[in-house]
Amino acid sequence: MGITIRKIAKDLKLAVSTVSKALRDSHEISDETKRLVFEHARKLQYVPNPYAGSLKNRTTRNIAIVLPEVADTFFSNAINGIDSVAQAKGYHVMVYLTHESREREESILEELRSGRVDGILISVSVGVKRDSAVHARLAQDLPLIFFDRVCDEVATAKVLTDDFEASYKATTHLISKGCREIIFLDTAAGLSITDQRRSGFLKALADHGIKNGDRHVVQCSEDENESLDTIQKVLRRKNKVDGVIGSVEKLAIQTYTACHACGLSIPRDVKVLAFSNLQIAALLAPPLTTVVQPAFEMGKAAATLLFKALARKVDLRTERIVLPSVLHERESTQ
Repeated sequence: MGITIRKIAKDLKLAVSTVSKALRDSHEISDETKRLVFEHARKLQYVPNPYAGSLKNRTTRNIAIVLPEVADTFFSNAINGIDSVAQAKGYHVMVYLTHESREREESILEELRSGRVDGILISVSVGVKRDSAVHARLAQDLPLIFFDRVCDEVATAKVLTDDFEASYKATTHLISKGCREIIFLDTAAGLSITDQRRSGFLKALADHGIKNGDRHVVQCSEDENESLDTIQKVLRRKNKVDGVIGSVEKLAIQTYTACHACGLSIPRDVKVLAFSNLQIAALLAPPLTTVVQPAFEMGKAAATLLFKALARKVDLRTERIVLPSVLHERESTQ
Protein backbone atom coordinates (compact mmCIF):
# COMPACT_ATOMS: atom_id res chain seq x y z
CA MET A 1 0.00 0.00 0.00
CA GLY A 2 1.32 3.48 -0.90
CA ILE A 3 2.10 6.28 1.50
CA THR A 4 -1.02 8.24 2.46
CA ILE A 5 -1.73 11.72 3.81
CA ARG A 6 -2.80 10.01 7.03
CA LYS A 7 0.71 8.50 7.39
CA ILE A 8 2.36 11.91 6.90
CA ALA A 9 -0.01 13.50 9.42
CA LYS A 10 0.73 10.80 12.01
CA ASP A 11 4.51 11.14 11.59
CA LEU A 12 4.42 14.93 11.94
CA LYS A 13 1.71 14.91 14.65
CA LEU A 14 -0.52 17.11 12.52
CA ALA A 15 -4.18 16.90 11.60
CA VAL A 16 -4.93 15.14 8.33
CA SER A 17 -6.74 18.27 7.15
CA THR A 18 -3.63 20.38 7.87
CA VAL A 19 -1.42 18.07 5.80
CA SER A 20 -3.97 18.03 2.99
CA LYS A 21 -4.14 21.82 2.90
CA ALA A 22 -0.35 22.13 3.08
CA LEU A 23 0.05 19.83 0.09
CA ARG A 24 -2.45 22.02 -1.79
CA ASP A 25 -0.41 25.13 -0.86
CA SER A 26 -3.38 26.61 0.99
CA HIS A 27 -2.97 30.15 2.32
CA GLU A 28 -4.42 28.87 5.62
CA ILE A 29 -1.19 26.99 6.38
CA SER A 30 2.09 28.67 7.39
CA ASP A 31 5.14 28.47 5.14
CA GLU A 32 7.08 26.62 7.85
CA THR A 33 4.40 23.92 8.16
CA LYS A 34 4.24 23.58 4.37
CA ARG A 35 8.01 23.15 4.25
CA LEU A 36 7.91 20.40 6.88
CA VAL A 37 5.07 18.61 5.10
CA PHE A 38 6.69 18.84 1.64
CA GLU A 39 10.06 17.64 2.95
CA HIS A 40 8.54 14.67 4.77
CA ALA A 41 6.35 13.82 1.77
CA ARG A 42 9.43 13.75 -0.48
CA LYS A 43 11.34 11.67 2.08
CA LEU A 44 8.54 9.09 2.10
CA GLN A 45 8.24 9.32 -1.71
CA TYR A 46 4.60 10.23 -1.31
CA VAL A 47 2.72 10.26 -4.60
CA PRO A 48 -0.65 12.03 -4.50
CA ASN A 49 -3.69 10.52 -6.15
CA PRO A 50 -3.94 12.69 -9.26
CA TYR A 51 -7.60 11.93 -9.81
CA ALA A 52 -8.78 12.65 -6.30
CA GLY A 53 -6.93 15.96 -6.16
CA SER A 54 -7.87 17.03 -9.65
CA LEU A 55 -11.54 16.21 -9.36
CA LYS A 56 -11.96 18.02 -6.07
CA ASN A 57 -9.66 20.99 -6.61
CA ARG A 58 -9.11 20.98 -10.38
CA THR A 59 -5.36 21.06 -9.81
CA THR A 60 -2.62 18.73 -10.96
CA ARG A 61 0.34 20.13 -9.00
CA ASN A 62 2.23 20.08 -12.29
CA ILE A 63 3.60 23.03 -14.24
CA ALA A 64 5.02 22.94 -17.75
CA ILE A 65 8.12 24.57 -19.20
CA VAL A 66 8.05 24.84 -23.00
CA LEU A 67 11.45 25.53 -24.57
CA PRO A 68 13.09 25.50 -28.01
CA GLU A 69 16.11 23.55 -26.69
CA VAL A 70 18.14 22.70 -23.59
CA ALA A 71 21.62 22.63 -25.16
CA ASP A 72 21.87 26.40 -24.65
CA THR A 73 23.26 27.08 -21.17
CA PHE A 74 20.71 29.85 -20.65
CA PHE A 75 17.78 27.45 -20.76
CA SER A 76 19.33 24.87 -18.44
CA ASN A 77 20.00 27.61 -15.89
CA ALA A 78 16.46 28.96 -16.28
CA ILE A 79 15.04 25.48 -15.64
CA ASN A 80 17.03 25.32 -12.41
CA GLY A 81 15.57 28.65 -11.32
CA ILE A 82 12.03 27.51 -12.08
CA ASP A 83 12.52 24.18 -10.36
CA SER A 84 13.86 25.83 -7.19
CA VAL A 85 10.52 27.62 -6.77
CA ALA A 86 8.36 24.67 -7.86
CA GLN A 87 10.01 22.27 -5.42
CA ALA A 88 9.44 24.66 -2.53
CA LYS A 89 5.77 24.71 -3.50
CA GLY A 90 5.55 20.93 -3.84
CA TYR A 91 4.98 21.04 -7.60
CA HIS A 92 6.39 18.85 -10.36
CA VAL A 93 8.01 20.41 -13.42
CA MET A 94 7.36 18.95 -16.88
CA VAL A 95 9.72 20.07 -19.67
CA TYR A 96 8.57 20.09 -23.31
CA LEU A 97 10.98 20.77 -26.20
CA THR A 98 9.80 22.32 -29.45
CA HIS A 99 13.14 22.01 -31.31
CA GLU A 100 12.47 25.44 -32.85
CA SER A 101 9.31 24.16 -34.55
CA ARG A 102 6.28 26.46 -34.46
CA GLU A 103 3.99 23.59 -35.42
CA ARG A 104 5.34 21.38 -32.65
CA GLU A 105 4.98 24.21 -30.14
CA GLU A 106 1.34 24.79 -31.07
CA SER A 107 0.65 21.05 -30.80
CA ILE A 108 2.20 20.93 -27.32
CA LEU A 109 0.17 23.92 -26.16
CA GLU A 110 -3.09 22.45 -27.44
CA GLU A 111 -2.28 19.24 -25.56
CA LEU A 112 -1.57 21.17 -22.35
CA ARG A 113 -4.93 22.93 -22.57
CA SER A 114 -6.59 19.61 -21.73
CA GLY A 115 -5.77 20.05 -18.04
CA ARG A 116 -2.47 18.22 -17.75
CA VAL A 117 -0.84 21.17 -15.94
CA ASP A 118 -1.88 24.11 -13.76
CA GLY A 119 0.25 26.69 -15.56
CA ILE A 120 2.84 27.16 -18.30
CA LEU A 121 6.18 28.95 -18.60
CA ILE A 122 7.32 29.36 -22.18
CA SER A 123 10.13 30.69 -24.34
CA VAL A 124 8.81 30.64 -27.89
CA SER A 125 10.20 29.03 -31.03
CA VAL A 126 11.45 30.71 -34.17
CA GLY A 127 8.53 31.71 -36.40
CA VAL A 128 5.95 32.26 -33.65
CA LYS A 129 4.15 35.54 -34.37
CA ARG A 130 4.07 38.41 -31.89
CA ASP A 131 0.26 38.19 -31.77
CA SER A 132 -0.03 34.38 -31.94
CA ALA A 133 -3.70 33.39 -31.65
CA VAL A 134 -2.77 29.99 -30.18
CA HIS A 135 -0.85 31.59 -27.32
CA ALA A 136 -3.51 34.25 -26.80
CA ARG A 137 -6.26 31.61 -26.45
CA LEU A 138 -4.16 29.59 -24.03
CA ALA A 139 -3.51 32.67 -21.87
CA GLN A 140 -7.28 32.94 -21.38
CA ASP A 141 -7.55 29.33 -20.18
CA LEU A 142 -4.40 28.85 -18.07
CA PRO A 143 -1.79 31.02 -16.35
CA LEU A 144 0.78 31.55 -19.12
CA ILE A 145 4.07 33.38 -18.63
CA PHE A 146 6.63 34.20 -21.31
CA PHE A 147 10.30 34.44 -20.45
CA ASP A 148 13.24 35.54 -22.63
CA ARG A 149 11.56 34.90 -26.01
CA VAL A 150 8.10 36.43 -25.94
CA CYS A 151 4.99 37.21 -27.97
CA ASP A 152 4.86 40.97 -27.42
CA GLU A 153 1.19 41.40 -28.28
CA VAL A 154 -0.24 38.53 -26.20
CA ALA A 155 -1.76 39.94 -23.01
CA THR A 156 0.05 38.02 -20.31
CA ALA A 157 3.15 38.29 -18.09
CA LYS A 158 6.64 38.57 -19.56
CA VAL A 159 10.03 38.16 -17.86
CA LEU A 160 12.81 39.66 -19.95
CA THR A 161 16.33 41.01 -19.96
CA ASP A 162 17.31 44.46 -21.22
CA ASP A 163 18.38 43.13 -24.63
CA PHE A 164 18.39 46.50 -26.42
CA GLU A 165 20.47 48.20 -23.73
CA ALA A 166 22.80 45.20 -23.33
CA SER A 167 23.50 45.11 -27.07
CA TYR A 168 24.03 48.87 -27.17
CA LYS A 169 26.61 48.61 -24.37
CA ALA A 170 28.32 45.62 -26.01
CA THR A 171 28.65 47.49 -29.31
CA THR A 172 29.91 50.61 -27.55
CA HIS A 173 32.48 48.42 -25.79
CA LEU A 174 33.90 47.24 -29.14
CA ILE A 175 33.91 50.79 -30.53
CA SER A 176 35.83 51.95 -27.44
CA LYS A 177 38.45 49.31 -28.31
CA GLY A 178 38.95 50.88 -31.75
CA CYS A 179 36.60 48.66 -33.79
CA ARG A 180 34.74 50.25 -36.72
CA GLU A 181 34.02 47.33 -39.05
CA ILE A 182 31.86 45.44 -36.57
CA ILE A 183 29.49 42.70 -37.70
CA PHE A 184 26.43 41.54 -35.81
CA LEU A 185 25.75 37.84 -36.35
CA ASP A 186 21.98 37.61 -36.41
CA THR A 187 19.73 34.58 -36.35
CA ALA A 188 16.02 33.90 -36.25
CA ALA A 189 14.66 37.14 -37.71
CA GLY A 190 11.38 38.05 -36.02
CA LEU A 191 12.37 36.60 -32.66
CA SER A 192 11.85 39.19 -29.90
CA ILE A 193 15.30 38.90 -28.32
CA THR A 194 17.30 39.10 -31.55
CA ASP A 195 15.16 41.98 -32.83
CA GLN A 196 15.97 43.95 -29.68
CA ARG A 197 19.66 43.06 -29.80
CA ARG A 198 19.91 44.05 -33.47
CA SER A 199 18.18 47.36 -32.75
CA GLY A 200 20.57 48.13 -29.88
CA PHE A 201 23.53 47.33 -32.13
CA LEU A 202 22.32 49.60 -34.95
CA LYS A 203 21.57 52.46 -32.55
CA ALA A 204 25.09 52.28 -31.09
CA LEU A 205 26.62 52.37 -34.58
CA ALA A 206 24.51 55.38 -35.54
CA ASP A 207 25.31 57.22 -32.31
CA HIS A 208 29.03 56.78 -33.00
CA GLY A 209 28.87 57.95 -36.61
CA ILE A 210 29.18 54.55 -38.26
CA LYS A 211 26.95 54.73 -41.35
CA ASN A 212 25.04 52.12 -43.37
CA GLY A 213 24.41 50.05 -40.26
CA ASP A 214 22.36 47.40 -42.05
CA ARG A 215 25.43 46.20 -43.99
CA HIS A 216 26.97 45.29 -40.63
CA VAL A 217 24.18 42.78 -39.90
CA VAL A 218 24.94 39.25 -41.09
CA GLN A 219 22.09 36.75 -41.21
CA CYS A 220 23.14 33.30 -40.04
CA SER A 221 21.30 30.01 -40.34
CA GLU A 222 19.95 27.53 -37.80
CA ASP A 223 22.20 25.03 -39.60
CA GLU A 224 25.63 25.06 -37.96
CA ASN A 225 27.61 24.30 -41.13
CA GLU A 226 25.81 26.98 -43.13
CA SER A 227 26.45 29.56 -40.40
CA LEU A 228 30.12 28.64 -40.23
CA ASP A 229 30.44 29.06 -43.99
CA THR A 230 28.66 32.44 -43.84
CA ILE A 231 30.93 33.74 -41.07
CA GLN A 232 34.08 32.65 -42.93
CA LYS A 233 32.96 34.43 -46.11
CA VAL A 234 32.34 37.66 -44.19
CA LEU A 235 35.69 37.48 -42.41
CA ARG A 236 37.46 37.14 -45.79
CA ARG A 237 35.82 40.11 -47.49
CA LYS A 238 37.79 43.23 -48.52
CA ASN A 239 36.50 45.49 -45.75
CA LYS A 240 38.39 43.82 -42.94
CA VAL A 241 36.11 42.93 -40.05
CA ASP A 242 37.64 44.01 -36.74
CA GLY A 243 34.80 43.19 -34.36
CA VAL A 244 32.14 40.46 -34.07
CA ILE A 245 29.04 40.25 -31.87
CA GLY A 246 27.28 36.89 -31.66
CA SER A 247 23.59 37.46 -30.93
CA VAL A 248 23.16 33.97 -29.46
CA GLU A 249 25.43 31.51 -27.66
CA LYS A 250 26.04 28.97 -30.42
CA LEU A 251 27.44 31.66 -32.72
CA ALA A 252 30.34 32.27 -30.31
CA ILE A 253 31.97 28.89 -30.90
CA GLN A 254 31.30 29.13 -34.63
CA THR A 255 33.05 32.52 -34.72
CA TYR A 256 36.13 31.11 -32.98
CA THR A 257 36.19 28.21 -35.45
CA ALA A 258 35.81 30.57 -38.43
CA CYS A 259 38.58 32.89 -37.22
CA HIS A 260 40.92 29.92 -36.83
CA ALA A 261 40.06 28.69 -40.34
CA CYS A 262 40.73 32.16 -41.78
CA GLY A 263 44.04 32.50 -39.95
CA LEU A 264 42.79 35.42 -37.86
CA SER A 265 44.01 36.01 -34.32
CA ILE A 266 41.56 36.95 -31.55
CA PRO A 267 41.79 39.72 -30.35
CA ARG A 268 44.75 41.04 -32.42
CA ASP A 269 42.96 40.84 -35.80
CA VAL A 270 39.34 40.70 -34.68
CA LYS A 271 37.68 41.22 -31.32
CA VAL A 272 34.81 38.89 -30.41
CA LEU A 273 32.00 38.94 -27.89
CA ALA A 274 28.70 37.10 -27.62
CA PHE A 275 25.46 36.88 -25.72
CA SER A 276 26.21 33.73 -23.77
CA ASN A 277 25.88 32.00 -20.41
CA LEU A 278 28.54 29.51 -21.48
CA GLN A 279 30.30 28.29 -18.35
CA ILE A 280 33.51 27.56 -20.25
CA ALA A 281 33.71 31.08 -21.73
CA ALA A 282 36.63 31.88 -19.44
CA LEU A 283 38.42 28.70 -20.55
CA LEU A 284 38.34 29.37 -24.30
CA ALA A 285 41.54 30.49 -26.03
CA PRO A 286 41.37 33.41 -25.65
CA PRO A 287 38.72 33.74 -22.89
CA LEU A 288 35.48 35.07 -24.41
CA THR A 289 33.90 38.40 -23.50
CA THR A 290 30.22 37.70 -22.84
CA VAL A 291 26.92 39.42 -22.23
CA VAL A 292 25.46 37.23 -19.51
CA GLN A 293 21.74 37.03 -18.86
CA PRO A 294 20.57 36.29 -15.31
CA ALA A 295 19.02 33.00 -16.44
CA PHE A 296 18.50 31.44 -13.00
CA GLU A 297 16.93 34.65 -11.68
CA MET A 298 14.68 34.92 -14.75
CA GLY A 299 13.42 31.38 -14.23
CA LYS A 300 12.86 32.06 -10.55
CA ALA A 301 11.00 35.32 -11.25
CA ALA A 302 8.79 33.66 -13.88
CA ALA A 303 7.91 30.76 -11.58
CA THR A 304 7.20 33.11 -8.67
CA LEU A 305 4.78 35.04 -10.88
CA LEU A 306 3.10 31.81 -11.92
CA PHE A 307 2.45 30.72 -8.35
CA LYS A 308 1.13 34.17 -7.48
CA ALA A 309 -1.28 33.81 -10.38
CA LEU A 310 -2.36 30.36 -9.19
CA ALA A 311 -3.06 31.91 -5.78
CA ARG A 312 -4.98 34.70 -7.54
CA LYS A 313 -2.65 37.33 -6.10
CA VAL A 314 -1.66 38.97 -9.37
CA ASP A 315 -3.14 39.97 -12.74
CA LEU A 316 -0.75 38.50 -15.30
CA ARG A 317 -1.97 40.86 -18.02
CA THR A 318 -0.18 43.78 -16.34
CA GLU A 319 3.04 42.07 -15.29
CA ARG A 320 6.34 42.77 -17.05
CA ILE A 321 9.70 42.16 -15.35
CA VAL A 322 12.97 43.31 -16.94
CA LEU A 323 16.25 42.12 -15.42
CA PRO A 324 19.69 43.52 -16.33
CA SER A 325 22.33 41.58 -18.23
CA VAL A 326 26.03 41.96 -17.39
CA LEU A 327 29.01 42.45 -19.71
CA HIS A 328 31.97 40.31 -18.61
CA GLU A 329 35.09 41.60 -20.36
CA ARG A 330 37.76 39.00 -21.07
CA GLU A 331 40.76 38.71 -23.39
CA SER A 332 38.76 38.30 -26.63
CA THR A 333 38.08 42.06 -26.70
CA GLN A 334 41.23 43.40 -25.05
